[in-house]
Amino acid sequence: MQLKTFLSLCILLLLCTACKQQNTKTEDIAIIPIPKSVVVNDGMFTLNSATTLNSNISFTVSSDFLRSFIKDGTGLDLKSGSDIEFLKDTMLNEEAYRLTVSKSKIRIEANNDRGAFYAVQTLRQLMPVSIEKGKGPKHFKIPTVTIEDSPAFGYRGMHLDVGRHMYSVDFIKKYIDALAMLKMNSFHWHLTEDQGWRIEIKKYPKLQTVAAFRNETLVGHYSDQPHNFDGKRYGGFYSQEEIKEVVSYANNRFVTIIPEIEMPGHSQAAIAAYPELGCTGEQVEAAKKWGVFEEVYCPSETTFKFLEDVIDEVIELFPGKYIHIGGDEAPKTRWKNCDHCQDLIKQKGLKDEHGLQSYFIARMERYINTKGKQIIGWDEILEGGLAPNATVMSWRGMDGAIEAAKAGHNVVMTPTSHCYFDYYQSENYNEPIAIGGFLPLEKVYSFNPIPEELTKEESKYVLGAQGNVWTEYMPNEDQVEYMAFPRILAMSEVVWSNTKDKNYEDFVTRVEYFHNRLDALDINYANHLYEIEGNMSSEEGLSFFELKTQSKNKSIRYTTDGTEPSSSSIMYSEKIPISNSTTIKAQVYGGDEKLGTIFTQEIKLHKAVGSKIEINKQPHKAYAGSGAIGLVNGISGSDSRYGDKEWLGFWGEDISVSIDLGKNKEVNYISTRFYNGNGQWIYAPKEVKLQFVLDDGTIVTDQISVDARDDVLIDFDYEFKTPKALDVKVRSIELIVPNYGIIPEGKQGSGNKAWTFIDEIIIN
Repeated sequence: MQLKTFLSLCILLLLCTACKQQNTKTEDIAIIPIPKSVVVNDGMFTLNSATTLNSNISFTVSSDFLRSFIKDGTGLDLKSGSDIEFLKDTMLNEEAYRLTVSKSKIRIEANNDRGAFYAVQTLRQLMPVSIEKGKGPKHFKIPTVTIEDSPAFGYRGMHLDVGRHMYSVDFIKKYIDALAMLKMNSFHWHLTEDQGWRIEIKKYPKLQTVAAFRNETLVGHYSDQPHNFDGKRYGGFYSQEEIKEVVSYANNRFVTIIPEIEMPGHSQAAIAAYPELGCTGEQVEAAKKWGVFEEVYCPSETTFKFLEDVIDEVIELFPGKYIHIGGDEAPKTRWKNCDHCQDLIKQKGLKDEHGLQSYFIARMERYINTKGKQIIGWDEILEGGLAPNATVMSWRGMDGAIEAAKAGHNVVMTPTSHCYFDYYQSENYNEPIAIGGFLPLEKVYSFNPIPEELTKEESKYVLGAQGNVWTEYMPNEDQVEYMAFPRILAMSEVVWSNTKDKNYEDFVTRVEYFHNRLDALDINYANHLYEIEGNMSSEEGLSFFELKTQSKNKSIRYTTDGTEPSSSSIMYSEKIPISNSTTIKAQVYGGDEKLGTIFTQEIKLHKAVGSKIEINKQPHKAYAGSGAIGLVNGISGSDSRYGDKEWLGFWGEDISVSIDLGKNKEVNYISTRFYNGNGQWIYAPKEVKLQFVLDDGTIVTDQISVDARDDVLIDFDYEFKTPKALDVKVRSIELIVPNYGIIPEGKQGSGNKAWTFIDEIIIN
């Protein structure tokens, strides 16, 4: 009887196990970045104290990493054997791998150690999350799979600015660990800035004692007026020994570090240490606020000797192919007023100061090339002619990349529109202060690094892409993580997978699961998956408001009277009709549990809502908002963030906005507002021209000056004045908004075209 019972239990256990095995599906394998091919098979591999590991000498780094990961996470010390084995396959591409997990064996095949390392990172994500925090079980199962994978791009990077704020060596290692886990292979380390020089250069000790420190730091946002400072000295630098330690650490994770030594601009800290490097020779201090400064390197023999000496020491520390020389945001004011610079322009037959910058970059490139290295720089290095062997990092949009690629130069894509992780990632008003803009997770995920304008042959010059983390508003390591994660997950998939048919919904599901791993790794990620997005639409003269959330299997409950939603509030199922001005509040629920934060949207209906609207220019791709219809949807943009769905941005263009009211309507006044964040190159127009077509066909025009002052938000109000006063009826309205023009000298972005940002156009 006991034997029968025992056998029955065994059969039941086997059946349960079989059911579990059959329930593992391809969609349950939540790997980021998503592999090219995943096949889930029946059964599980059991890893325990009897499991063995073996590899040949070609896979030392990857096999050592896996052995250490398991030992540190579970306490299991895998002995030599063939349960987990690394095999060389010379037919695979450099970074490709094949991972096969069967019931009895784990096999990793790769051409080299790098490919095998990426296989290990995938295998890691098939293991229990608890291993990440050293609390993994000594007996666990891994699903049986066959995964074949290789990267879409050879350059897969993340950037970190340590000039504005500096972070510990341990944190830099943690950052590199995250890159390696996500199969990224390049770390762009931004080491010098106006606000601080962060790398030890032994030949120039004042870079450590003077340039590495600023007397105080700006408090609040740059756009806040007046500027306030904390009165605290701030700074530091990485010693050469610390840098060697970080470089070695990165090499063991197949991450190449690209150091950035800014030139000729963003160099005020160095000039503070050695005034003779500037054009005036006058003493300055390391910058204590953010932005662009007129103190740039003077192209003198003294400067070139200094930079060559610096490069000599930098090259000894970084074994990678590239030295990043910056080249961005270099005002020409000092050069225009410098006798030496003007003589040099004439002597070298240069066209102007832009040609002088090209000469500066080309000269430094030649020197760096003699050291067996290549330069990489921001897209401003295109101005005045590109240095012969330079690689361009295109940040001001796609145009720089397109120009460089068509000229046969390699490019790395990092446009502000999709790659600047210092931008806000949520429209919630409780978000920590950021530089501005709006870059949600979905927009990062949608990025395609190959511009449509390039041919198939030209697109080969696009090496890849990177996410940028500029740290003006990231005073600590937690804030860096908050801004980088989870957007770095999306970027990793852009550069590794870059699938043509991107499934954002599937990605969000994997991110939600990946949050558990980030928790275990003590990474302070931003969780906006349970936020609500709202959109206004018009159909046959009626207005509706739509709610949606990114996460699956969740419900939304809402109110329309301004009260906070609860589990008993209306469950959202279809678009909400809007017939009056109202305030909608909504929240995501998982069952009866509140998730995320409350969504609030104030809608103010006016006579233009739902009207036909046309703009003579397309808004910039980076700031397209909700399109033209977003200017007459009853929803105003953020008071503090010009990059949300409601603001439209235009770069250097005069715009004409035409609104057809559909029928003759009484009009008393028209109002809108402009963003005026000069620190972000955004300027309100100097004037606005209006044209009204009245019901009798009369055309009324007017021109109104705009008083921009120093305010960030500039209201524009116009009261309709005719002899008929309030009896007049209007059929259509046109707003002509001339661009501010070229940003003047002494201002951030001087010499560049200004941006125009316009909000809701209200007609009543």
